[in-house]
Amino acid sequence: MKTDERAGVEIVTLTAADGHQFEAFCAKPQGSSKGGVVVLHAVFGLAEAIAVVCARWAEAGYTAVAPALYDRLSPHQVHPYTEAGVQGGVESYAALSQAQIFADVLACADQAGGLARTAISGFCTGGSWAWRAAAHFDFAAQVNFYGSHVHLEDHIHLAPRCPTIIHYGDGDFVVPLAQIERIKDLHPSVEMHIYEGAGHAFLNPDQAYYKPEAARLAWARSIDFMDRHLARG
Repeated sequence: MKTDERAGVEIVTLTAADGHQFEAFCAKPQGSSKGGVVVLHAVFGLAEAIAVVCARWAEAGYTAVAPALYDRLSPHQVHPYTEAGVQGGVESYAALSQAQIFADVLACADQAGGLARTAISGFCTGGSWAWRAAAHFDFAAQVNFYGSHVHLEDHIHLAPRCPTIIHYGDGDFVVPLAQIERIKDLHPSVEMHIYEGAGHAFLNPDQAYYKPEAARLAWARSIDFMDRHLARG
């Protein structure tokens, strides 16, 4: 990871409504902000790749805030991009309650500018929690990258309360294509994009599944979506 890719990203300490203090990446655009976006990390935790995502949101004109959700378990907990790291991350997310995650998300939304002008976003399991948060709170928009649980019965029947875009690869080994199509059928108002030849985690250059062309297109579509539904809202 090149240092300049995350230029302008600060580490801030936020306090949730339940009194829990946690760290978060925060990146602000130069000049006025079009709005905010809360970025929820994948199972690995608040890795450097999320700092780069925040920097890219800021470059596009948005204030980005990404919570270290695992701070509730232990400070600076980040799992490696390995099989063991995936298992550790699954266990870490499972140790958190919905109330705890939502409390941290809302604190980040306040930092980003308030729910009415903030989108919720996430990757992998973070995308699953973005989906849940979008069904519970009045975010301005949702930008979802291959939410890993959205196709499951306890998620798929939840309806986002805001405009939503979601990205999947047609070779996603976590969410089969048939299940992606089911999400699309059950939520026709969701802007769904399926990327040929891409798998899970195709946006992350630090993982083996990275697909540059799909990543560039998904990011461009996400910025356009935000500009349509939030910056001009």
